[in-house]
Amino acid sequence: MTLAAATDPALTVHPMGWLAFLGAVLLFLALDLGVFHRKPHAVSFGEALMWTSLWISMAMAFAFWLAPAMVGEGWQAAHTKLFLTGYVVELSLSMDNVFVIALIFTYFRVPLEYQHRVLFWGILGALVMRGVMIWFGAELIERFHGILYVFGAFLLFTGIKMLFAGDEEVEPEKNFIIRLARKLYPVATEYDGQRFFTQLDGRRALTPLALCLIMVETTDLIFAVDSIPAIFGITTKTFLVFTSNVFAILGLRSLYFVLVGLLRHFRYLKYGMALVLVFIGFKMLVVLWEGRPTWLDFEANHDAVLGIIGAILGLSIIASLAVPAKKPGSTGEH
Repeated sequence: MTLAAATDPALTVHPMGWLAFLGAVLLFLALDLGVFHRKPHAVSFGEALMWTSLWISMAMAFAFWLAPAMVGEGWQAAHTKLFLTGYVVELSLSMDNVFVIALIFTYFRVPLEYQHRVLFWGILGALVMRGVMIWFGAELIERFHGILYVFGAFLLFTGIKMLFAGDEEVEPEKNFIIRLARKLYPVATEYDGQRFFTQLDGRRALTPLALCLIMVETTDLIFAVDSIPAIFGITTKTFLVFTSNVFAILGLRSLYFVLVGLLRHFRYLKYGMALVLVFIGFKMLVVLWEGRPTWLDFEANHDAVLGIIGAILGLSIIASLAVPAKKPGSTGEH
C-alpha cells in the first residue's frame, strides 16, 4: 500500500465542484475590493476581528456543510477532519508570515490606509502561486509517491532549523526580484496615494507601495515552500489541500490586523510552529517503518493528528502568556 492510499480515503470531486468553489472565491474577492474596501481606510481592530470571525465561520461551514453538499456521498467524516487539520496547520504557519509582513510595512513606512490594498493583491498573487505549487506537488506525488518521504525529511530539517534560528529580518536590497524591478523601472521616493505606478520625469515608475507588494509576494513564496509540503503531510487529496490553503490565505488579511499588535507577545508561538513541522515530517517518515507500534499509526487516527497539532500550538501560546517577556535592557540581575 502506498503512502497516499494509507493516508486518505477516496475522494472524487466533479469539475463543477471545482468551478463552484473558484467562482465563490472570485466573487468574495470582488466584493472585498469593489464594495467593502472600495475607499482606502485604516482597518480597525474591531473590523478586522469581525472579518476574521467571518472567514473562520465560512471555513467551518465549508467543512461541515458546503463540501459534503458539493461532493455528495463521496465525502466522509475523515475528509472533514483532514480539511480541519490542514486548515489549522496552514493558518498557524501563516502567523510567522504576519510578523514578517508587519516588518515589511514598517520598513517601507506604508500608511495604515494603504496596507489592506497591499494585502489584497499580495494574497491574490499568493492564491495563484500556491495553486500552481499544489498542482505541481500533486502531480509529483501521483507519479512518484516516494517524494512524500523527501517532503517529510525537508519538514523535519526545516522545523529543527526554525527552533534555533534567530528573528527574521527584512532586507529588500538582497531581494533578487526587488533588484530586478529597480533595473526595469525607475522607483519614486514618495507614495502616490494607493497607486503602484506613477509618473517620474515623464516616465512610468514604481511607487514604494509597489516595492512593498513585491516583497510581500516573494516572502509568501518562501513561506509556501514550507507550508505546501506540510499540508501534503496531512492529506494528498488536491481538493482538500487547495481549499484549506485558500481559506487560510483569505483569512490572513483580516488576521493580520488582529494579530499585528498581539503577535509580539506570543514569542513562543514560533517554536510551536517549528515543532508542528517536525511532527508532520516525522509523521510522514514513520510510514516507512512497517513494524511501527500502534501509537505511531497516525494514518489511521486523524483525530490524534489534529489533537497533537492543536496541543502544540495551544501550549506555545499559553507559555507565551504565562512567562512574561524581559524588558529591553534587563539582564535579570538585581
